[in-house]
Amino acid sequence: MRSSLLQPLLRRAAIGAAFLLAGPLAASAADFSARLGSMDPTTTAKHRGLVKAAELVKKRTNGKVEIQVFPSSQLGNAREMAENVQLGGLEAVIEPASFLGGFDPAVSIFDVPYIFPTDREKSRQLREGPFGQAVLDSFRKRGFEPIALWDGGRKQLTSNKPLSSLADLSGQRFRVMDSKILIQQFSALGASAVVLPFGELYTALQNGVIDAQENPLDIIEKMKFFEVQKNLLVTDHGAIVEVILFNRAAMNRLSAADREVVRAAFREVAPEVSEGKAADAAKSLEFFRKRGINVRVADEAERAKLRSIVYPKARDAYIAQAGAEGKALIDLYEKQLKAVTR
Repeated sequence: MRSSLLQPLLRRAAIGAAFLLAGPLAASAADFSARLGSMDPTTTAKHRGLVKAAELVKKRTNGKVEIQVFPSSQLGNAREMAENVQLGGLEAVIEPASFLGGFDPAVSIFDVPYIFPTDREKSRQLREGPFGQAVLDSFRKRGFEPIALWDGGRKQLTSNKPLSSLADLSGQRFRVMDSKILIQQFSALGASAVVLPFGELYTALQNGVIDAQENPLDIIEKMKFFEVQKNLLVTDHGAIVEVILFNRAAMNRLSAADREVVRAAFREVAPEVSEGKAADAAKSLEFFRKRGINVRVADEAERAKLRSIVYPKARDAYIAQAGAEGKALIDLYEKQLKAVTR
């Protein structure tokens, strides 16, 4: 008991020490130095993109503006970092949209299955067009300065039960985050959605508490879920969208020209991050095949059928959650989707 009480205190102390050691002015001669917190380790395409964007900013401002990237949750967990950016205790953060719904319900639109087409170029047009910009703009009224949306990959399905057809999904128990949208996604398939912390997922799969889960391929490999799952269905049904946010007051300390340099740098490296994520997914898929996992790739007809089942209920759950703002975003999304897929 004593140990369990000490752990949160030690974590807060460690985070506090990291903030002190990483003070924005302590170790930099730049006119403006921002700390950007990330949960990713240094081995990912996302981290490489952050480092490159920071280098571009430093170069194009002649060293006046410096962005220091802190990977591996050094500055706190997802909630802590986003909260600190909102309140001004941290200058910037990058997080998956799924972790930001508590700060901005509108961004949970990215939890709706098949919000993006399989085609990466059409998805890019949606992210970088009026729809994506409207999602970014929704953060401004919550005290953030939104910078960019990055492609974080697509979610796939794994299970210890057969995945030979969509009918096989019915009756299976899928782990989900605490999201009404994701719960409705699996309810539409006749499956059960079990809300479970990510840290408990491996053991729950191993012990049969749940049958199945959804995650990007590289995460499935990294977390070794393939050790406790037999079947993999590649559906690309769920989008992981990374959101880059700055504290508004911090950004306002920059000149208008330097603010645009920051935005442009993160937008410029976005294609490389997307390509890196796709390459990582391809490597993971080949790894699973070599490991003897039963891999099945859904064709476009099956994906279209799956979308027709899950999208309507998840869409309605999102609108119920995000209200009029969410309905306006859905309308804008569906209008732009028609334009990019015609």
